Amino acid sequence: MEPQRSPLSEVKGNVELKKPLVKAPTRLPLSQRRLKRRPDQMEDTLEPQKKRIRGLSTVTKIAPSRPVTSALNTVPQTQGQTTAPKVTKKTGPRCSTTITTAATAPVLGVKRPSKRPAWDLKGQLVDLNAELRCYHEKTQTLDQENQQLREQLKETQQQATALGSKHRTLEEELTRLRVQTEHGQQELGNLKAHVLELEEQLGLKEGLVQELQKEQLELQEERRRLATRLEDQERRLQASEAALSCSQVEVASLRQETAAQAALLTERGERLHGLEMERRRLHNQLQELKGNIRVFCRVRPVLPGEPTPLSGFLQFPSGPNGPSNPPTRLSLSWSDERRSTLSGAPAPTTRHDFSFDRVFPPGSRQEEVFEEISMLVQSALDGYPVCIFAYGQTGSGKTFTMEGGLEGDPQTEGLIPRALRHLFSVAQEMSVQGWTYNFVASYVEIYNETVRDLLATRTRKGQGGECEIRRAGPGSKELTVTNARYVPVSCEKEVEALLHLAHQNRAVARTAHNERSSRSHSVFQLQIYGEHTGRGLQCMAPLSLVDLAGSERLDPGLALGQEEQKRLRETQAINSSLSTLGLVIMALSNKESHVPYRNSKLTYLLQNSLGGSAKMLMFVNISPLEENFSESLNSLRFASKVNQCVIGTAQANRK
Repeated sequence: MEPQRSPLSEVKGNVELKKPLVKAPTRLPLSQRRLKRRPDQMEDTLEPQKKRIRGLSTVTKIAPSRPVTSALNTVPQTQGQTTAPKVTKKTGPRCSTTITTAATAPVLGVKRPSKRPAWDLKGQLVDLNAELRCYHEKTQTLDQENQQLREQLKETQQQATALGSKHRTLEEELTRLRVQTEHGQQELGNLKAHVLELEEQLGLKEGLVQELQKEQLELQEERRRLATRLEDQERRLQASEAALSCSQVEVASLRQETAAQAALLTERGERLHGLEMERRRLHNQLQELKGNIRVFCRVRPVLPGEPTPLSGFLQFPSGPNGPSNPPTRLSLSWSDERRSTLSGAPAPTTRHDFSFDRVFPPGSRQEEVFEEISMLVQSALDGYPVCIFAYGQTGSGKTFTMEGGLEGDPQTEGLIPRALRHLFSVAQEMSVQGWTYNFVASYVEIYNETVRDLLATRTRKGQGGECEIRRAGPGSKELTVTNARYVPVSCEKEVEALLHLAHQNRAVARTAHNERSSRSHSVFQLQIYGEHTGRGLQCMAPLSLVDLAGSERLDPGLALGQEEQKRLRETQAINSSLSTLGLVIMALSNKESHVPYRNSKLTYLLQNSLGGSAKMLMFVNISPLEENFSESLNSLRFASKVNQCVIGTAQANRK
């Protein structure tokens, strides 16, 4: 917004008399001492605007209400006429002065004197003097008017200065007031914002007050309820105190009964311990009556794609008590067609009868097989060394009996996972009586009389060195395999993982009797450590579950290539170790002073599980096919010899 100009500022702008009066030289040939100021030196001659003066007289008019006009004309000296100049000066609307000046000129209607002749110098001089007097009068009049105008100008300038100072003061005051106004407006805006904030806080406070009032009402109601409950609790407390006094009497009597029960419990604990020891003794006696070395025969079923054997090839005669009892006998019938060809008469049928502790026909399930050996596995938990191994030709079902069939099928689980599940379950039950058990598993194979660790992972293969059978310490009878993994186990999942790893690492090959035949003896050993801290009892025993390599006779007419030579060396090593196993069992049965354990890595590793303090069970697995008659007959004969052996009484490893 543009500020309004004051009248004084307009006067100050209009009045501009900054140029001094300048005297102009005259053309008259007069001496300077007679002329104080020539007309052509006059400056800013003032005359009113829009007014003309004719004549020789001078009229001066001052109009205070009109703008000041100053005019100054330089009159040139011309012969016979004089021009009257006009100058207008505007100084302002309030204070203005108009001055009109007219130069002396011939008045219209006045007859001017005729021109004097050139020789009339005196007349010319008279005329010039008269004209000079007129100019002197005019000059004096103009000087007076100029003096008056200068005084008026000085007064006007003083007034303009005063008004300018006042104007500046007012402008400063106006600026200060504007700044104050802006500050006031800003403060007003802040106050308005603060007021809005306070109003908002007030609303929140009011809401909070309402909530507090509501909460106060709820607390008052809660206090009334608590007061009611307190009264009820006080009444109940009084009743409880009365009942407490009665209960204290009952507690005293119950403490007496508890002491009597504790004594009775201790007595029954002692009796239970005695019964457990008696159970172990009777259990061991029962196993001894069955024989510390027993032989079970199992016939595998005919697989899809195999020829069905003739009826009468395998028979399972009933026992003395009839078909209700489990079978214990096996008959193998065979007729040699070569003899009938030579003589021309039918060859007679040869029958071979065998008797074992138990015979499992082809339809027997894995669960039935384990039920027969579960009591023997229990003996390992009682502290007796137990060894169970499967013997038979390649493809007769040894690995299926020991490890099982398809993964994830509980019906086809073998003896190893079932035995460990049974041990974990019984150990859990025995923990109630104060027994704690720890189990450490190892799994090795003996291939060409070389011990290999089947639990070696990929990162450990070839890094741990050779596995050797060594004594656990000086004077110790316990045997360990160096550089082999001994893994603590406590559940079935851990055992399954170990079996899966061992199955991947075991040495197998294709043979004439089996697509994937085990060419090594696999030995799964579980070290069982039991302790009863309350009575200071300890027991330790190994459970050895052995899957022997396939027993096969060598064919002397077989063409030997590089692969056949390798199979030949494997078969020789297998047959040698199986022969040593038979010799060791015979030596133990005959009570010989020297038992050839060291003749084979297999018997040396199983030394503590084959001696007089151990319990042994051998599964002889045979094939139901007629083409395997010879191998089946050899296996049954070897098992029959083992079944006739009698080993001394087993002793538990207790401390």
